[in-house]
Amino acid sequence: MEQKATVFAPASIGNVGPGFDVLGLAVDGVGDVVTVELISGADEVTAVTGRDAAMIPLEPGKNACVIAARAMLSLLGKPSGVRISVEKGLPVAGGMGGSAASSVGGALAAALAAGATPDDTLVMKAALEGEGAVAGRHLDNIAPCVLGGLALVRSTEPMDVVAIPLKQPWYVALVTPSVRVETKAARALLPMTWERKEWIQQMANTAGVVVAFLTGDEGLVRRALDDLYAEPRRASLIPHFHGVKQAALNAGALGASISGSGPTVFALCASKEIALRAAAAMQHAFQDVTSTAHVGAIATRGARPA
Repeated sequence: MEQKATVFAPASIGNVGPGFDVLGLAVDGVGDVVTVELISGADEVTAVTGRDAAMIPLEPGKNACVIAARAMLSLLGKPSGVRISVEKGLPVAGGMGGSAASSVGGALAAALAAGATPDDTLVMKAALEGEGAVAGRHLDNIAPCVLGGLALVRSTEPMDVVAIPLKQPWYVALVTPSVRVETKAARALLPMTWERKEWIQQMANTAGVVVAFLTGDEGLVRRALDDLYAEPRRASLIPHFHGVKQAALNAGALGASISGSGPTVFALCASKEIALRAAAAMQHAFQDVTSTAHVGAIATRGARPA
């Protein structure tokens, strides 16, 4: 029997505005495809194709897919070498959960290749090892990539993640300018302590976003999707950010902010038509900066066999 499996892992938005390291949202229609084959020899990365492929390390010890796959096999008690290929649909350092998708894909594909059907927590644990090696130990991209939809990370260690049921089939516009923002560098801009008045409002906004998704309350999400912590400090990393955000809101978006660490800007929209309009407006607002756009529904499923 061939011990090989291929997995699709979707894009995701970390933070979803105010929910720093706590909220993540999966987006349909774009992601990474990872193939893992179990072998008796040393680990190999045989091919990386697609978006930003040249930037992905081929050295197994530095490749998030390999690290996550090996972590999964260790958790399963099935030691083996792995042969991995990756088709990248997500940019490197783009704010669309690229490292998380590759890590989730590696973890789940390794389990399936080994003949196991792992639970979601096991996949997240293994994927966290890959993500941690390249972007830091946080679950706000991994959780929605595994679970689909909106995910709430109550705790990373011990792991406690909650899938938030969605009331409405909202859409997302993602626009990525041709600049890069490294996650670790973007995190270094953020203060370790914060004024009480501001973090109280940030908690209120985060809770408001969750309730808005649960109830489909468009008015509430318009008020609550407001990041007072990371967005003001990272906005300067993204050319024309404030104009791009305003363009999305003027086009009818329910809210807009930086996707993860950036530079991708996301707009949450009530319909596909509004999302398409917001994406076009955002690209126009980037002016002289080249950008790419993706419009997709909120993904109702996470990583799965391809």
